[in-house]
Order: sequence, then structure tokens, then C-alpha cells
Amino acid sequence: MTSAPIPAPIEPQSNRCPMGVEGLDNILHGGLPKDRLYLIQGDPGVGKTTMAMQFLMAGAAQGEKGLYITLSETREEIDIVANSHGWNLHNIEFYELSAIEAQIRHDSTSTFFHPSEVELSKMTDALVAEVTRLNPSRVVFDSLSEMRMLAETPLRYRRQILQLKQFFAGRKCTVLLLDDRSSGPGDLQVESIAHGVLAFQRTTPDYGISRRQMSVVKIRGSQFREGYHDFILRKGGMEIFPRLVAGDHHRDFARENFASGIPQLDSLLGGGLGRGTTNMFMGPPGTGKSTMAVKFAVTAAERGEKARLFVFDETIGTLMDRARHLGMALEPHVASGMITIDQVDPAEISPGEMAHRIRKAVENGARMIVLDSINGYLNTMPVERDLTLQLHELLAYLNQQGVVSIMILAQQGLVGMMQSTVDLTYLADTVVLMRFFEARGVVKQAISVIKKRNGDHERAIREVTVGKDGIILGEPLRELQGVLSGVPSFMHAGQGHEAEPANLAVPCPPVTQA
Repeated sequence: MTSAPIPAPIEPQSNRCPMGVEGLDNILHGGLPKDRLYLIQGDPGVGKTTMAMQFLMAGAAQGEKGLYITLSETREEIDIVANSHGWNLHNIEFYELSAIEAQIRHDSTSTFFHPSEVELSKMTDALVAEVTRLNPSRVVFDSLSEMRMLAETPLRYRRQILQLKQFFAGRKCTVLLLDDRSSGPGDLQVESIAHGVLAFQRTTPDYGISRRQMSVVKIRGSQFREGYHDFILRKGGMEIFPRLVAGDHHRDFARENFASGIPQLDSLLGGGLGRGTTNMFMGPPGTGKSTMAVKFAVTAAERGEKARLFVFDETIGTLMDRARHLGMALEPHVASGMITIDQVDPAEISPGEMAHRIRKAVENGARMIVLDSINGYLNTMPVERDLTLQLHELLAYLNQQGVVSIMILAQQGLVGMMQSTVDLTYLADTVVLMRFFEARGVVKQAISVIKKRNGDHERAIREVTVGKDGIILGEPLRELQGVLSGVPSFMHAGQGHEAEPANLAVPCPPVTQA
């Protein structure tokens, strides 16, 4: 019988080298193992230099000496980057290519060897001499493309990298080699030598900001969080959003129903929405889905529980104005901090950042999360499969935190068969269906509960009206058949067959309002 593999132990924090990049140390379980050589891969402009500077500044903050060897940029160009982030690099040593070239030109009289071989050897010797003089704890090489061009052949290039690795092996120094992938994505010369490899990439969608992701390709003998992690570059540096793993987060909470405060709606829902459940309000635009979500948020605030609304499809001003006219003023709760509204532009945010915002909201005390709408959230995803996987992990996390999650899904069409851009009902514990229907020449609205996993619910269809008095539910529409089709028929008392349409000759009985 084959025994299960033993997972590699997580090294103590003292054996880790903090990176100074928010989120990256979480991915690396505290940072990179100290005193090793690492390869940082990425196309030009993806953020390698920014990350390297943060790495050196994190060391300087701990009293460690840092050396930045720049072979592709001048000190002036690096200072421009630092100034854009508001950084002061006075505690970091710099060694520029111009200084190396001056030393190479000073002694370039040999004609027996190929000029490139001489220059590569001289460059390596100059770098080694500078490191020996300063004796730094952290070193950054930016970048390897110049060294690769001087080497000319893969064999010579590999030997030079091995020489550097052997030199640093006994110096108690953590080294980052930045590589702009100028030789193509298939170059494994340095990957096989480095103790660890971090890969950064950037994709540009047809519309919106570029999406940046990083992954840890390998770190020998060390655990890390696998997969792709979104990150952004903003003033202050790089921020990485570790991929959310729901299994890492759990808290105990009371399993109970969260009532809306509307007796008829709570009766329809079997007491309300369950804590630690995912709830979906679906239907065509204008049926009151967002208004009902706002009602739950206001009720939460009145009970002293924080709610966070992520709004994709309308502005905050429009939402607050509409809620005010419906008797659900949001301004007092927003001012008190019990309700927070985030207006989200799908073209300006990545899925990882979105999940990070939601997680931070929960960590700051939010007990209800509203996504209005999933259609807008879908636009942050490159493909539908990613949406399903990301939502599954996100909703599982919220459920384990005891949060009431409400998703709004707008369907296409007005009456009859409705269509959705994506089917996510299987992710929801409770599905509330809202529909338009016609009665006596008037367009009305109906509401029903399709499923509720955590308890029983009312099977009836009720009429719902949304107006200045708020949300009002009527009695169950027991004498109408075909409400969900949009054109119902009135059922005569004591008869089990279908009569004329409710909006034609047979008058529709009045609907009793709550």
C-alpha cells in the first residue's frame, strides 16, 4: 500500500524574506525562503521593477542592506518610477550599467577571445566585486536580457548564471533576477537553476483596463498558494489579491432566518432569508428585484447589522433617490456607516480585486452582501467558466462567514419565457422569481419562491406592488392560472378547467393588498 505524500513543512517566519508587497507574502506563506536565488519573469511594463523596489525597501525597513543592479534602465529612470509612488530610495545602493561598461572599456585589450565573451566575463567580475564590497542582504538584477545577449549561446549563458548562483550561495543574500522574456516564453535556462520562479503577466481586453496576474511557478521545498492571482499597480506600489480559498475561512454563527420586516414576504420565504445562505432575486428589469434587496439592507441596518451593496448597473445617486421615493431612505444608514454602497465599473476592476473588496467588507463587519447585478459582475470575467468558479468560491466563503448574500439576476424578456445570460440558480440556496403579468389591461407584478434549501417556503404566487408606500404583497393569486406565463386565466369557483383570459371578458377579482 502506497502511503500518502507528506506535505512540505511551512518554514518559520524567521526563515522567510518578506516581500513588502501587500498580498504576496500571504501567497508565499510569509515570504520567500531566505538566502536563495529567484527568477522574476514578466513582459516589459508588467510591474517587475516596482515589485523589486518594494522588495528592497522592505529589507531596508528591517535594517537590511539592499543593492539594485540596473542593466537596462538608468538611475534617473528608476527615480522617476520611485517618485511616482512617493518612495524615498536613499537607503538602497545602486549600481548602473554605465559604471560596468566603463570598467570593461578600461581593460579590453585581449584579441584572443571573442569580444562578447570578454565583455560578459568582465561584467560578471564587476558585479561580483560590487557585491563583495557592499555585502548586501538583498540584491536585484534588472534585467537578464543584457547578460543573455552578451553570452550569445545558451551554454555560456547558463554557465554565467550558475557562476552567480555559486557566488551568492555562501553570502547570506536573497537575490532576485528580473527577466523580461526577450528570448521567448520557452527559455528554461534560468528556471531550472533558480530556487524559485515567480511569473507576472498582463492581458489587454477589448475594452477596459489591462488585467494583470501573477503565479508562483515553483519554490523548492516550500509551500505556496497555487493558481493565478490578480494584481494592480497604483500609487504606492503593487497590490496582489490572493486567490480566495473558502476552506481557509470559517466562523461559527447562529443558523436562523433573517426577516425582511414585511409579514407577507416573510411568510412567502418561510420566515425570511437564512443566515449563511446565498439568495437570488431573478426576473426581468423593473419587477422590483433591486428594491427588495434594498429593503433587506435597510432592515439589517435598523437591527444594527452592517450591509454592503455593490452596484454595477446604476449610480449611487439614482439608487438613493429611488429608495427615498419608496419610503426607504438610505442616507441616515449610509451616514452612520451601517450601509455602504460601492459603485463598481466592470471595465475598471478584475475579479480578484472584486473578491478582495467583498472579503474586506466582511472582515470589517458586514453581515449582508448585495451584488446588483450578476449581469454586471459577469462583465468582469473573461469567460463564463471563470464566473462560475469564482462565484462558487466567493459564495462558499460568504456562507461560511454567516453572511446573507443576495444576488440580482436580470433576465431577458418581459412576459412568457424568460432567458438568462448565465444559469447560476444551482449556486443559490433560495431563488425568488419575479414576473410581469397582464390583468384587466393593466401590467402587474408577481412574486414566488422557487426553492429554499434551508427550510420550507410558501408555494403560492402573490401579487407585489412597489410604490411610495414601499413594497406591498397581496394575498396568494389562487384563482388565477398562468401568471408566470404573463397572460393568466381566471378559474371559476368550483371548476378545475381553464376559462377565458383574465384580461378579457371575465373580470379579474380584486387583489387584496396587505
